[in-house]
Amino acid sequence: MTLHAPLINYLAILPFLFLTGAALLLLFMTALTRDRLSTRVSSTIAVSAALGGFVATFVQWFEVDHHGATTTAAHAIVMDGFSAVMCASICSSLVFALLIAHDWQGRERFNGAEYQMLALLATSGSVLMTQANDLVLVFLGLEILSIALYCLIAFNRRRYKSSESSMKYFLLGGFAAAIFIYGAALTYGATGTTNVTSIAYFLGTTHLLHPGLLLAGGGLMMVAFAFKVQAVPFHFWSPDVYEGAPTPVTGFHASIVWGGAFAAMIRVMISGLGSQIDTWRPIFFGLIVLSTIVGACFAILQGNAKRLLAYSSVSHSGFILLGVWTGTAVGVSAAAFYVLTYAPVVLGSFAIVALVGGVGDSNHELEKYRGLARRNPWIGFSLSVLLLSQLGVPLTVGFNGKFAVLAATIDAGNIYGAIVALVGACIAAFAYLRWTTGLYAAENLDQPALVVPWASRVVITLAVLYALVFGVDPGLLTSIASHATLLFQP
Repeated sequence: MTLHAPLINYLAILPFLFLTGAALLLLFMTALTRDRLSTRVSSTIAVSAALGGFVATFVQWFEVDHHGATTTAAHAIVMDGFSAVMCASICSSLVFALLIAHDWQGRERFNGAEYQMLALLATSGSVLMTQANDLVLVFLGLEILSIALYCLIAFNRRRYKSSESSMKYFLLGGFAAAIFIYGAALTYGATGTTNVTSIAYFLGTTHLLHPGLLLAGGGLMMVAFAFKVQAVPFHFWSPDVYEGAPTPVTGFHASIVWGGAFAAMIRVMISGLGSQIDTWRPIFFGLIVLSTIVGACFAILQGNAKRLLAYSSVSHSGFILLGVWTGTAVGVSAAAFYVLTYAPVVLGSFAIVALVGGVGDSNHELEKYRGLARRNPWIGFSLSVLLLSQLGVPLTVGFNGKFAVLAATIDAGNIYGAIVALVGACIAAFAYLRWTTGLYAAENLDQPALVVPWASRVVITLAVLYALVFGVDPGLLTSIASHATLLFQP
């Protein structure tokens, strides 16, 4: 029997190769050198790989723009506008996350390349999920991401909460992975294929007299995706993991993991199962209502900054699910645009949270932030801008993200979903404004001013400029998101 290797378009997998190649390089350097690699060297290599992946997405963008979307590796990997945009968001977020981790490692005296290796591997899994055109490959990307993430959450061995959070996420994540692969198996049983495009073609040309197997498979996969994107009621792990994990890992999860999971959900549920969108819409609507309202209500009850941002992420998941609910190209572009507006802003927020937490990374109570803007005017102003952007205040980039998904939702006829999301945003406003006003309180003025290392300063400055510049003129981001089209859109 002759085995024929599939043709591979290496441009399509170039970001993945940059990330995994850098992780393997760091592994070999660690193994072949007598002394531990310095954090500066490992961070430089990791950031260079992330920037290389970011540049590669631009090449992919122009290739898709001139020659159209393509598949490679026996149609298992797709290179289209959507994958290019989401990969660019993930790679740029990795640069921010690595810079935050660089300063955190210096404060906590975690010298070495282990953190960078794990971050690169986890990000490669997230990138793979954005490009996967096969359910098996989605599962592989999910596992590459998850296994490295379990180690990152437990990275701080000096805090028992870090290990506890990792174990909780490991157990629940294992269940979610099993649920996904079971759903993929049922979908294969119903359609005879695991390829996303082939599933769409089969459902578009075949009428199933007994669709129960397909409905069960799609429902199970939706449960697994809802777990990864922190949608209610599959969010219970989120606040504990956010609080227990090292703060740089929390920011990593809120941007890179979150973006990759949403990308995979959109490709599978819209590109693959989009012809059955009317079947999934009631479930999506329930997730939207619960996520926006529950996330906002629990956010206002939190006294811990990391737990507040965890419930904030739950609420933001509800907004992106509005774009998924539409099942249209406009909704997909709006969801991609929301990810572009959210990821840099939340990473800038976690950069400040890591600084305020100080050595030990254990005290993140909101009381510690009272008077911060009077002691550190620049840090206080930056955090205010980033929080207001997450709230969706006009002239910040967060407002444009919310407006895009709401407009797409209303155009698709889901007025009630838009109203529910607005109500959730109004409730969440209390949590954001309480935190923001506390920054300018005349309290804790005797505490020393924060020392801001250069890497964190770069991240915070770029995040604030991003929130303000694209808040005033979102034209570039809007144009990019409008080209975030799927290979197959029903």
